Amino acid sequence: MSVDAVVAVEGHLPRYARPGDAGADLRCVTDVSLAPGERMLVGTGVSVALPPGTVGLVTPRSGLAARLGLGIVNAPGVIDSGYRGEIRVCLINHDSTARITLAAGDRVAQLVVLPYIAAHFRAVETLDETERGYGGYGSTGVGNSAPTIN
Repeated sequence: MSVDAVVAVEGHLPRYARPGDAGADLRCVTDVSLAPGERMLVGTGVSVALPPGTVGLVTPRSGLAARLGLGIVNAPGVIDSGYRGEIRVCLINHDSTARITLAAGDRVAQLVVLPYIAAHFRAVETLDETERGYGGYGSTGVGNSAPTIN
């Protein structure tokens, strides 16, 4: 399945590296240098007009994360179909000692376009009961006990 997304480009057109890839590469339009722990909003030179009923998700590139510790602060970033501005990516250097340097034109993120279902929210006094119930973040761990680290 594919949809038409109109793109205004001042840099590189988003492009899939291989047939069947879900994420199209986004590239930075300027040189970037991030000290350990530093974050920076980086332009891609790409603006899109996504069709109604779709959303763009800006996600990290796994290879950059594994090799350099490069991440995206708000991953995934959400691009609504009504947004027309430049896609900018808030990069962060998670490495504790090494500076990350990128050249203009380097791939920094991926854009995934997906259909979505809009929810109709309504207030209620109570929610239905489930097996999980009100267990919060990490509550489905094995045996409901905290893991040990050796």
